[in-house]
Amino acid sequence: MVVFHTNTNGKGSPIGEPVLWEGELMAEQTAGGTATAAPRASIDGSPIEAPRASRKLEGTLYRGSTGMWSWVLHRITGVAIYFFLLVHILDTALVRISPEAYNAVIGTYKTPLMNLGEIALVMAIVFHALNGLRIILVDFWSKGPKYQRAMFWVVLVVWAVLIAGFLPRQLMNLVADFH
Repeated sequence: MVVFHTNTNGKGSPIGEPVLWEGELMAEQTAGGTATAAPRASIDGSPIEAPRASRKLEGTLYRGSTGMWSWVLHRITGVAIYFFLLVHILDTALVRISPEAYNAVIGTYKTPLMNLGEIALVMAIVFHALNGLRIILVDFWSKGPKYQRAMFWVVLVVWAVLIAGFLPRQLMNLVADFH
């Protein structure tokens, strides 16, 4: 079935050219009357292309930009913190079951490798906390999405300053563990 319509200028008033819509005809030509392609329109036999949405990834909040990397780091640090808390709760629960087992587990934590793990944990917690504040601003501040990239860089600078204040003492503990 072919249907003729009058083309409009976008405001509802016809500009007088007949438009041929072949959507239902195309549906009949495919299996079972189900349309598999977008309807085609033509004016005086020349086809009209439907406007297509742009597929540019630039300018989106999370695709390939600082927003995406912030999201990835936030998830990684969140999972790492979760597993630390799980292990921490389990090893602390040992004190009620067997104080000797608890002391043995705590003894294994006093190694240089675990000291590096503590440094990584503090770095993850500080980034996760600062980035969480940035996410709150992006979500609840009306200008948050506009400034999300700048806020990400502010988070990294503040994180670096805080970690720079923390690292010297921790590294002294790490060196002391080797002696």
